[in-house]
Amino acid sequence: MRKTILHLLLSVIVIAGVPGCRSYVPVAAGDNFAYLYGKGAAAIRLEARVYQPDAAHAVIYFKLRTADLLYKGTGGGGPYHARVVMSYEAYPAPGSRDLLDSASTFVKDQSMVANEDKELIGNMQLKNVGDASFVLRITARDLNRDAESTVMLRVDRGTPGGGQEFLPLGVNDLPLFDDHVRPGTTLKVQSDSHAGAMLHVDHYPPVAKLPAPVFAEVAPPALDAPPESSFTISVQPDGTFNFTVGTNGFYHFRADTSSMAGYTVFVPTEAYPTVSTAQDMVAPLRYITSSKEWDALATSPDPRKEVERFWTDAAGSRDRAREAIAGYYGRVESANRHFTSYAEGWKTDRGLVHIIFGTPTTIRKNANSETWVYGDETNLMSLVFNFMRRDEPFSDNDLVLQRDPRLKSAWYRNVESWRNGRILQN
Repeated sequence: MRKTILHLLLSVIVIAGVPGCRSYVPVAAGDNFAYLYGKGAAAIRLEARVYQPDAAHAVIYFKLRTADLLYKGTGGGGPYHARVVMSYEAYPAPGSRDLLDSASTFVKDQSMVANEDKELIGNMQLKNVGDASFVLRITARDLNRDAESTVMLRVDRGTPGGGQEFLPLGVNDLPLFDDHVRPGTTLKVQSDSHAGAMLHVDHYPPVAKLPAPVFAEVAPPALDAPPESSFTISVQPDGTFNFTVGTNGFYHFRADTSSMAGYTVFVPTEAYPTVSTAQDMVAPLRYITSSKEWDALATSPDPRKEVERFWTDAAGSRDRAREAIAGYYGRVESANRHFTSYAEGWKTDRGLVHIIFGTPTTIRKNANSETWVYGDETNLMSLVFNFMRRDEPFSDNDLVLQRDPRLKSAWYRNVESWRNGRILQN
């Protein structure tokens, strides 16, 4: 796939820089973050990450797919043009009204083919980074078809050695937007703030434990196990180092051995983030299968046949089975995009709830938690799931569900719906 990088630093337009002095007052419509994880989030596949080359600067890198954008011609064929506004807003915390900084830039691309599929990669320099951590709301708006997607990122300040001081690079030294790589990959990493330093690297085994059902009060997987192996790696004077990924699990890079702050590279045990083979389809079925069904799936010499049998039996027909398969594994892939932390997104608590229950009606967020509501917030019969952020060094996207025995009947009701080939939520 051809990649195009857009050099946008000179075209960033500052819209506002408003130091906040107001207290936050919740407003229902404006504070609902369900759009971040719903169908609209996939309308434009927007990926973003933050790189902090030194203590005074931070850069937003973003990636778009041209296949998601509308390219318009002049009526007589090509060239075709796309027009996108990229913008960011910085707030002290999710849901805050205190705007710290904002800026936007106009992205234009031209192609002789209206439906070409390539990557557009660009960057925006953050104007006011300060010393306190904050949250970014990054939005891509396609002006040709009035569609947009948004991602939210936390910018960590005040803790030296964190993951945002490292930027993985791919082909032509373009930034990568996912820290998950396949075994045997040679990764180039930029880390200007650690130029010439020696990094300590620990390798940890993959976390194999799947999350328990939403009603079972089971502790989340512990992340305090000692590393399987440790070694050091040198950062070159230009601030780069190369690293060849070995076995599954994750590698944690630290400049200071007295602190766990660092950068983590993950090596998934299955296909990620997409589900592309019959074997990939087996593992996520553990959430809705009995022990007997799971044993048959996990040990079958022909996983494709066994998966097809499960879904056809559940749905009652091949057509309904195809619809259920698309719905179920679409949620698996969506969970991977949004909820991946120390494990692939579908293996996390939020991924579990997203797959079984779908996109919530309402999501409330703050710096350390998310609350998902299915139904009217004022209705006592609505389902409510509370997730708390776990302070761990490998990922800032690790939220743990506060399990509740009262959710047992809702869990089995939705699992049974999947087992009957019915999709209750979208």
